[in-house]
Amino acid sequence: MEISIYKLQENDAQELFIFEKNNRLFFEQMVPSRGEDYYKFETFQERHKELLAEQQEQKSIFYLIRDNMGNIVGRINLVDIDATNNSAEIGYRVGEEYGGNGIGARALKLLLETEGTIKKLKAKTTTHNIASQRVLERNGFKQVSISDEKFEMNGQELRFVSYILER
Repeated sequence: MEISIYKLQENDAQELFIFEKNNRLFFEQMVPSRGEDYYKFETFQERHKELLAEQQEQKSIFYLIRDNMGNIVGRINLVDIDATNNSAEIGYRVGEEYGGNGIGARALKLLLETEGTIKKLKAKTTTHNIASQRVLERNGFKQVSISDEKFEMNGQELRFVSYILER
């Protein structure tokens, strides 16, 4: 499957809301829930506008991962952009029906090529999210730490794993 990344736009709200709702249970197996209100369209729209404002201020850049038919298959973002230190954090998620096809790794590669001016990239995942760890490692990220703090999610005791890529 061919993929492309596109900067988040105002007119993406409805389609992105459906994508998030359809993948909610899957995503919540890997990351903490965004809460019930997030899945009410009015709240989602407000959050969408906040993200676009953050993007306009160049504090973050939000991308949609789309297949060759134009369907949203995931998201990939640069957040906490620090122009002074030329750094940012990366986050991503791929929809359940698209997992296991290398989409996360290819989207991250595209993002790294598109946003080549950022020299220090950080990422964080959980100890049980092996797929996410592999996506990062395939793109040159190095594991730098595993947090001492443990937390419980979905009945599992987890810790955060931090990664960095300096280029």
